[in-house]
Amino acid sequence: MSRSRRPRSRPCRGSRCRWHTPSPGGHGRRESRSVKTMAIAANLGGIAFPEARLALRIHRRHQESGKRQTRETVYAVTSLDTHQASPADLGGYVRGHWGIENSSHHVRDVVFAEDASTVHTGNAPRAMAALRNPAIGRLRQLGADNIAKTTRASRDAPEHAAWIWGITDSPLLPGT
Repeated sequence: MSRSRRPRSRPCRGSRCRWHTPSPGGHGRRESRSVKTMAIAANLGGIAFPEARLALRIHRRHQESGKRQTRETVYAVTSLDTHQASPADLGGYVRGHWGIENSSHHVRDVVFAEDASTVHTGNAPRAMAALRNPAIGRLRQLGADNIAKTTRASRDAPEHAAWIWGITDSPLLPGT
């Protein structure tokens, strides 16, 4: 094994710490993520999460071709125990969670221009999000691949919205 590929020593050893380090890449970028887990002692006093069993440290490095490398460290706790999820499993859960979060926020911002909204006071922003989220969810449930295109089609033919929400059985209403 070459010297540069030799694993580095880890600051904690034994059953207390576990590591997982995948290195996906592609699309003109290099990425690396490492997940370190450590069991939380049951008698640990003062922690704000009484059900926490594992602490996680996720370190991400990302570099696109011709750009500077970015580094980010995220800390988390989970109620899962060491025998319930490996560091690889936990890294996958976190990555999957952010994939869902990012796709939801992207659709809400791009399709519904949520960031450009002028509704800023009281409960109105939360109410508008409460209307947008079921609309996005319903379109995904119906198999819409392109939420923006489907939303424009509903805007141009509002009678189709009755079918989307199950008010009529036919996607084409009589006379359309």
